[in-house]
Amino acid sequence: MLLVNAIDRLALQVLLDRYGLDLQLVAAGEFIPGSYWGEREAGLMGSKIFARLDTPVHSVLHEGAHFICMTPERRAGLDTDAGGDHAEENAVCYLQIILAQYLPNVGRERMCRDMDEWGYTFRLGSAARWFDQDAEDARTWLIGHGVLDAQSRPTYACR
Repeated sequence: MLLVNAIDRLALQVLLDRYGLDLQLVAAGEFIPGSYWGEREAGLMGSKIFARLDTPVHSVLHEGAHFICMTPERRAGLDTDAGGDHAEENAVCYLQIILAQYLPNVGRERMCRDMDEWGYTFRLGSAARWFDQDAEDARTWLIGHGVLDAQSRPTYACR
């Protein structure tokens, strides 16, 4: 599993900055504020993503994608639980795979492998198969909300 300590953290912060998100690193072994899953998983409070160096990159991107995909009203009161419906959760998963392609030495394939290893579940059995064969609804959702353009590139706009 690819961890925050193994990637270019400046590139990660620059990517998150484009959406108005601020990556806040927490000391080793410390509690991560806003973490829905606890342990080493990323936390989300307002426009801050909290992580430790042992936090998986997929977790940071997933929480960031929640922030990007939620309504402005939910974003305003955001504290730990991003909420959202099934369609939005699928869009979040799709977007985290897209965003991984914009980080050096991360990419789509690695993101999908890490999502599978963590335990994300998809009808076709893997994140990669879902992304390639069964995620058109998520892509359409992201385009419809202005998060991706018609070529599936980030617009760097939040919903």
